[in-house]
Amino acid sequence: MSDALDKFKSETRAWLQENCPEEMRGPLRLDRDACWGGRKWTFKSDAQKVWLERMAAKGWTVPEWPKEYGGGGLSKDEAKILRSEMKKIKAYPPLSSFGIWMLGPALLKYGTEDQKLEHLPKIARGEIRWAQGYSEPNAGSDLASLATKCEDQGDHYLVTGQKVWTSYADEADWIFVLVRTDFSAKKHEGISFILVDMDQPGVTAKPIKLISGNSPFCETFFDAARAEKHNLVSDVNKGWSVAKYLLTHEREMISGFGGDVMRPMGDIAAQQIGLDDQGRLADSMLRSDVARMEIDGIAFMATMERIKDEAKAGQGVGANSSMLKYYGTELNKRRLELMMNSAGCDGLEWGAEGDVAAAWLRTKGNSIEGGTSEVQLNIISKRILDLPGA
Repeated sequence: MSDALDKFKSETRAWLQENCPEEMRGPLRLDRDACWGGRKWTFKSDAQKVWLERMAAKGWTVPEWPKEYGGGGLSKDEAKILRSEMKKIKAYPPLSSFGIWMLGPALLKYGTEDQKLEHLPKIARGEIRWAQGYSEPNAGSDLASLATKCEDQGDHYLVTGQKVWTSYADEADWIFVLVRTDFSAKKHEGISFILVDMDQPGVTAKPIKLISGNSPFCETFFDAARAEKHNLVSDVNKGWSVAKYLLTHEREMISGFGGDVMRPMGDIAAQQIGLDDQGRLADSMLRSDVARMEIDGIAFMATMERIKDEAKAGQGVGANSSMLKYYGTELNKRRLELMMNSAGCDGLEWGAEGDVAAAWLRTKGNSIEGGTSEVQLNIISKRILDLPGA
């Protein structure tokens, strides 16, 4: 490590120790432990608000974004050090955001300078919460069959149609939407990507209750909702390229569910079932499963870091995002399955804060959101393994 990176590491460690509130350290246990920001967000505590404000002021909610867009302007090595130092003190992420994980990268690549200056700093500061308007009742895996129409009204557009599985749309301020602007073109070629303010009479979001009992998903209706022309990203009918690029980042984000965790599975299992006289998990079968889970998790994290480094070197992520998404969701499902097994009868408790049963049921959606596991396996077969007939 260079002297400059050594200095950055020591300065970062000292800053985090001084500025990360004690309350903002430890494993995320409840939904509201994660801060999503936005106009409707109510902070869980003063500490949560302070942590966001301090990190946003440093640009460290989006450490690798350029400073002019609210980021920290860090190099990939500096950002890796920041993540490592945050992990050491078990610091909460200061901000969770579809704007950070999905829309931001798309705007950085395809947005105009005015769009970047308008939207990216607000994302970085947690001032606006975004939702994703992709899937429709008749356009899920075959997303290009979408029918939500966007009509040119001269100085603005009108959006009419329905989206489904729009996560947290009832809590969001804005939504990025795939719309059809040309019904006569081939289905992939008549699609545009546009940003819509949800705070208007023409937009309605209705929560959908899941098997877990929670309602993170919504169906969202557009009834001649207004969209300004300066919020069209890329050119008219060129939205499919933006959509595909954004999906690679969404899949990377979802794959993170199976990646690094603040509390190892072995610690969780030990708390539930105890240790034998040799200091090992008392259940030998569960012990083997936990060891296999943790080894696979380490290998997965190493793979994620390698692919990130390759992307920063200009090789891109491409179809690797499908590989990460598939394996990451499978790891997350396995982790929650083990948590249920180690909890025994207590794992069946329902309705308590942070109960494992609801979290376990929620993982089943990981195989669907961001593209089903079947779609990801098809992409892997065709674009990574180059299998015949795929």
